[in-house]
Parts: sequence; C-alpha cells; structure tokens
Amino acid sequence: MQSKKLITFLAAAVGLLVVPLIAQQFGNGPVRIIDLALLYVMLALGLNIVVGYAGLLDLGYVAFYAVGAYMFGLLASPHLTDNFEAIAAAFPQGLHTPWWVIIPLGAGIAAFFGVMLGAPTLKLRGDYLAIVTLGFGEIIRVFLNNLEYPINVTNGPRGIGQIDSFHMFGVDLAKTLQIGDFALPSVTLYYYLFLALVVLSVLVCYRLENSRIGRAWMAIREDEIAAKAMGINTRNLKLLAFGMGATFGGISGAMFASFQGFVSPESFSLQESIVIVAMVVLGGIGHIPGVIVGALALALLPEILRYLPNDFQSWTGGRIDAAILRQLLVALAMIVIMLIRPRGLWPAPEHGKAAPQAK
Repeated sequence: MQSKKLITFLAAAVGLLVVPLIAQQFGNGPVRIIDLALLYVMLALGLNIVVGYAGLLDLGYVAFYAVGAYMFGLLASPHLTDNFEAIAAAFPQGLHTPWWVIIPLGAGIAAFFGVMLGAPTLKLRGDYLAIVTLGFGEIIRVFLNNLEYPINVTNGPRGIGQIDSFHMFGVDLAKTLQIGDFALPSVTLYYYLFLALVVLSVLVCYRLENSRIGRAWMAIREDEIAAKAMGINTRNLKLLAFGMGATFGGISGAMFASFQGFVSPESFSLQESIVIVAMVVLGGIGHIPGVIVGALALALLPEILRYLPNDFQSWTGGRIDAAILRQLLVALAMIVIMLIRPRGLWPAPEHGKAAPQAK
C-alpha cells in the first residue's frame, strides 16, 4: 500500500514538472494560462480556510488579493519615487524590494486587513456576514480607484506599471534561462515558482486541518454555540481564520503583480470574488483536493471554451457576441456540474460516521 502511494506521488511530481515543458511546445500562451490557474489555486486554498474550515462566508476575498498586488506594485516600481520627493531622495536607485521582504510583507499586510475585516463581523452570520464582506471588497476597490487625489498613491484607474519582475538567487524570472542548449522561457520559470508556493500552501492547509486549530474551526462551522459551550474561544479563532485566509490572498496578489508587471483596480472586481467562491463550492467545500480541482476547472474552462464561440458565431451569422456566449457556456457547465454533483466535484468524506471497530 505504501509503495503504491509512493509511486503515485512520484508520478504526480514528475507530471507536474513536465507539464509546462509540454505546453511550451504550443507557445507561451498555454503556459501563461496554467500559471494564472496556479494563482487561483492559492486563492481558493486561502478562501477554503475561511469558508470551508470555519464556515464564514466571505464575498470580499479579492480585497486581500488586491492589497498584496498593490503592495508589490508600490514597493517594486518607480511610482512612489516619481510622486514623492522624500522617497526619491532616500532611494536614488529606485525601490527594488527583494523577494525575502516581499513575501513576508505581503502575507503580513494582508493578514492585518483580514483581521480588520473579521473584527466588526464577529457576531454576524450567514447573509449578513456575506453582505459585510461584499462591502469590504468593494470599498477596497473603490479606494484603489480613487486614491489619486489629492496625493497620488495608487495612480487611480490608470494602475501601476513598470513593476519589477521576481528575482531569486540571481535569476531574473522575466528573462529566458539558458541551461546548455535548453531554454526555459519566463512563463515556465514563473510556473515552477507558483507550483512551489502551491505545494507549500497545500502542506500548510493539511497541517491546519489536522491540528487543534483546524478541529476548532470545524466545530465552530458545525455549531458555534456548542463550540463556545465546550470552551472554544470563537472570537480569536474567527479572527485567526480571516487572517490566515487573507495571508494566501496577499502572497498570491504579490505574485500576480510580479507576473503581470501591471496592476489596476479592474483586476479585482466583484466578479473575481464570486469566481473564487465558486471554485471552493464547485470543488468541494472543506476538502483540499476538491478545492484544487475546482480552482483548476474554473480557471481553465473559460480558456478552453474560448475557441468554441467562434464556431457558434459562424453558425448564427455573427449575431451572438463571442464573449457573452463564452460566459453562457461556462455558466451552463457550472449548473450541470452542480446538478450532477451537488456536494462538489470531489467532496470531503462524510463526518459523523462511527469509528471502525478494532478486530
């Protein structure tokens, strides 16, 4: 049994390492799509801590994604030095923050905003909690869109450009890495970085799920009153869930800014939050493999369906817009999946079963 698990693990590891090399044969486009899908996996894993483990519905999760992205954009671009003389005098060579500062800082700032969101919502549940978190996400987006006057902090709707790429151990991920006669393009290098972060995120989530904190979150999810009666500090654990979930969003946002080289408020709309929630629900709430499957499905499905609307358009004489038709096909696919698999594509094992009897 152990040997089979080891063989499966090694095969999966080799497959994940080879995927970008195969996709690279069709150009950089497919690899870029896979890179963004890995970022969505990280976001879905972070939201699963809040929604799946603690049972707290969060419709403003994209706000933490935006905070991490703008944090990286401000600390690794000429924007602050161009608009603030004091910063330009302190950093004459420009702000080029190293990665070992960016990742902890992105996690810490996002966690702070997560606690700021969780603090006023401790006594809210269900629909009321969803409305408050939805408002928080929109407030962050509106602030990013308007913090241009009187002091230009975010550059408003024009966004922040010329963001530095990710540098690690002397390797610039924006440039092709030449290893002998073999070349690894920038998108492939980012794939391996994102894959390492996803693997680390999965390990953290598994450790949390099987820890005392994870079991306390699940107790709050099942019955908060009973959990409080058993001595669980529901207030601190809820804040911890918001903070831990936001950490994943902040790191993902920083990676997104480095990968794109540009951030703007349009990338962090309400639709993004809804898509991330749909990934968790579609895959299987509270189940890490299911969440990963759901994130990959909803991240890759729109790109796969991108080529079908052109055929439908030709059949209808161009009377149907391709973008609207693609959204319709994605929505129909989600409806069919939820009708066939109401608990998700890969649901969590049922709780409450009797413990196996010892022979």
